Amino acid sequence: QVQLVESGGGSVQPGGSMRLSCAASGSIFFINDMGWYRQAPGKQREPVAIITNSGRTNYADSVKDRFTISRDNAKNTVYLQMNSLKSEDTADYYCNAQVRTQIGSFPYDFWGQGTQVTVSS
Repeated sequence: QVQLVESGGGSVQPGGSMRLSCAASGSIFFINDMGWYRQAPGKQREPVAIITNSGRTNYADSVKDRFTISRDNAKNTVYLQMNSLKSEDTADYYCNAQVRTQIGSFPYDFWGQGTQVTVSS
């Protein structure tokens, strides 16, 4: 099995910064895309940022130019640097990884347990 463990959530004032980390471990042969999603109270989970194994990135319009996703393939870890945070960024943030557990296998989606980010004055 594969486990994703997130860290770095908490509370911050509007305009502040925060960095999330997510480390994958377990039966990992190869990780394709990694990404961050978020779910605000009463809303559906939505993609925030995605990064391919080769480093190509894609962002939701609402976070472009404020958030930066990166990854360290040697550590099977993905990061999300969040700057200029707004109250509307308040949500539970979830890490996702598309993992091939052995050679020739299909990639499967794995999720972290979620970390809460609160932006409030």
